[in-house]
Amino acid sequence: MAARLLIAGTRSKAGWVLGTAALGFAKSVENMEIGHNVSHGQWDWMNDPEIHSSTWEWDMVAVSSQWKSSHNYRHHVFSNVLGEDDDLGFGVMRVTTDQPWSRRHLLQPLQNLFLALTFEWGIALHGIDLGRTRAEKITQTKALAGKITRQGFKDYALWPALSLKRWRRTLGANAVANLARNLWAYVVIFCGHFPDGTQKFTPDVLQNETRAEWYLRQMLGAANFKAGRFLGFASGNLCYQIEHHLFPDLPSNRLAEIAERVRPLCDRYGLPYLTGSLAHQYGSTLGIIHRLAFPDRFFGRDADVAAIRPRKRRQQRVERRRSAVRAA
Repeated sequence: MAARLLIAGTRSKAGWVLGTAALGFAKSVENMEIGHNVSHGQWDWMNDPEIHSSTWEWDMVAVSSQWKSSHNYRHHVFSNVLGEDDDLGFGVMRVTTDQPWSRRHLLQPLQNLFLALTFEWGIALHGIDLGRTRAEKITQTKALAGKITRQGFKDYALWPALSLKRWRRTLGANAVANLARNLWAYVVIFCGHFPDGTQKFTPDVLQNETRAEWYLRQMLGAANFKAGRFLGFASGNLCYQIEHHLFPDLPSNRLAEIAERVRPLCDRYGLPYLTGSLAHQYGSTLGIIHRLAFPDRFFGRDADVAAIRPRKRRQQRVERRRSAVRAA
């Protein structure tokens, strides 16, 4: 509300810039710290109907119920498994050599930029389950169309109309704030899943997978980035992506405490605990995306990029770590 008062209640450019920045931050917090975590059921134990996973509908075009199916189930249960986890490259990018290369991947850097700018739309379309029946897909599409209509009306008609003669300021601020939220959510999510060193798996890893091996896969397939309290809050505490994948329904404000126990456990069993600055993790992610836009023959066998190492060597390392888990 403070942001909107600054946008519509001031005439200066400085007021618009400050208000738009505040609105973008508010939308990011609503999306990352509140919407994402509430939809994971992290606060269901409070029995508060306003912040319950069964009732929450967040401030973007994606439908919460559809997102919970594609994210909470398909992504978290089958994390980083080719053909099972739809978040692995989001259906448009090649992020491992286990995915065959084709000429269309040459456009991957541009696709990555487009996805970053339109991330809420990518998430929304991502929620449509292509494996459902035709009738179910029609129902999902209608629900998504209704959400898009309501969201578009609120952001680009209702709020500008309430600003009266300042409607242009509000319209522009809403568009910029939504863009800023898209970019920030994209950076946080990609830095948690695609930096150099994160492991990807073929479907055979699911055969006879034990519960301990499931936890191991979550640890090997995720990455953290270093953050203080402010950056942690702004990212929904997804700077602790490893811990979040181990305990998806753990309240986000407890992830930092759990990290103090998870990292020593990784050190004890020789497991990688991938972390680094936000800039480093994002740079690493961009490196993976740009390298894998080209055929594998462009890079030598000893290239220091985990995502493009031969499958056999990666599987051998995973098997050794599984053996350590079984022994423990």
